[in-house]
Order: sequence, then structure tokens, then C-alpha cells
Amino acid sequence: MEAVTAVQLTKTYGEVQAVRDLTLHVPQGGVFGLLGAQGAGKTTVIRMLCGLTKPTSGECSVLGCSPAKDPAAVHAVCGVMLASARPYAHMTGQQNLLFFAQAAGMAEKAAERRVSELMKDLELWEERERPVSEYSTGMLQKLSLARALVNYPSVLLLDEPTSGLDYESAHALHALVSQFAAREDTTVLLGTSMMHYAQSICTAYGILEGGELVASGDFQSLREAAGCRAHAEFRLSGGESLEGFRPDETLATGLLEHNGWWRAELRDEEEMPRLLRSIVEHGYDVLEARLVEPTLEDVYKRTLEQHPGKEGTADAHAG
Repeated sequence: MEAVTAVQLTKTYGEVQAVRDLTLHVPQGGVFGLLGAQGAGKTTVIRMLCGLTKPTSGECSVLGCSPAKDPAAVHAVCGVMLASARPYAHMTGQQNLLFFAQAAGMAEKAAERRVSELMKDLELWEERERPVSEYSTGMLQKLSLARALVNYPSVLLLDEPTSGLDYESAHALHALVSQFAAREDTTVLLGTSMMHYAQSICTAYGILEGGELVASGDFQSLREAAGCRAHAEFRLSGGESLEGFRPDETLATGLLEHNGWWRAELRDEEEMPRLLRSIVEHGYDVLEARLVEPTLEDVYKRTLEQHPGKEGTADAHAG
């Protein structure tokens, strides 16, 4: 059974299609990154998966349960972290988590053990008796993650969990998500525009643009489909120029200068030593040489260049 399934899933707000004909299959296990800029449709997809928004057409399910037909069954197996879902400000962090644990059907003692465990793991234990109104943005995000994890979910749906966090806090939160996914055998669907973090924890990806799923797969398959190749980069002694230089081997592109480095796209990584040898044999003094692999950000941008979005397909409804 797949963790998350969507078949021709569509959501329309008036004349705007926030999500259109989305078909998605997320297997159990690992972290799936649903990638897209603001307005791409990530939030709408997650809200439909957890039953907060009904699709205009199409179907979706979480572990075989339909959020439109049986939201209670979905909530029993699913944890959700949405930017719009805030804890109760007048209650303490611990009181919030105990409330949601017992609302999920946990016995009092079991709820207390789980809340203590999560607050310690997320470094909130020392702040457990402070009212949430006094929590910082980072603490609120951690508390929201704890709330999503409190009922031992089999599937965790996260919508921009690091929004508003600084670099260190965002990195720490993503690391915690990855740890919980591995430790508790939880499948994570992570909606994010933060490519750097997504690449560090995700095992597969779906790229959304204008409400459409334009590509999906693991990093290597997306990279190959987008035609993103590795680059060789060289820095020469004395500001020498490689302009017009052509080695014996044929490169995918010529050598171009950028910020003091001469750069060439490679058809495969095996071209790197041959190119370096050719440059040296032609009398150039190479100070530094490096092989630069494409990042998820590179693959994402190239994919969207190949699938230009259509105006008017999404707006603020489709975050």
C-alpha cells in the first residue's frame, strides 16, 4: 500500500485552478519533497490530503483512507503541520501537547510519556510551563512539529515547516524531521521551497508549478530528465585566459569565465581528468581544479525552464 496517492486531483477557487489534474504516488518510507515556490499549489495539496479542503475533482488517499470520505481515519494515521494551525496561546506548551494527545485518543499516562519524550527531543522541556504566547518563532515551529508527531503518525504532512526560521534553526528542524522519520518508520511528505534543506533529507521529489506536477522521481532521475550535467572549473595562474581554447576532446560546452574561474559543462565525469591534462599539456598553469555537481536547485530551475508555467493557474490560495 502506498503512503499517499492522488489521481487527477484538482482544486478550483472561482476561475483559478490552484491544483490541476495532479497524479502522485508516494511509497511508504522516506521523505518525499513536494517542491514549489509560493503559489505553486503545495499547501492546497496538503490540505486536501488531510481533509481540510475538499477537491473539486479527482481523488486522494493516505494509507488507503480517503480524507474526503473518512477524515477521522486519516487523522488517526496522519500528523499534520500547517502554518495556519497554531497552538493555544493561553496554554503552556506542555498543556497544548497533552490536550492534542488526549484528543487523538491516547490514555493520560501514555500521553504524558509521549509529550515528555517529544519536548525533550525537541529541546522544549525547559520551556514546558511557559505560556505559548511567550514562545519564539523557532519554539512555536518545534511545538507544531511535536503536535504533528504526538500520536505516532504513520504519515507526516509538513507544509513549509521552517518558515520564518533562521538558518541554524531551520537546519536543526529538518534534521529532527529526518531523525523521526527514520526512527519511527514514518513517511514524510514535505512541502517546501527550500531546495538546500530538501536535498539534504529527501529521498524523492515532486516539482509543482502553477498547480501542476511537472516532474517527479529521485534526484538522479530528475537530474537526467532535466539534462543537468557536472561542470569542470579551473583557476589559472596570473589571470591567464582560456578563451577560444578547445581541447582534443569535444566538450558539451566551451570554456567560459565566471568570477575568475573557467568553467565547462561535461558530458560525463570521466571527461574531467582528460580536460585537465589537456589544459596542462597546452602550457597553462592550473592553480585549482574542481568538479561541481548540479544541486537540487539547479535541477529544479532547469526543470521549470523546460516546463514554463501558465499565467493564472494559481494564486495565494495555492501556497
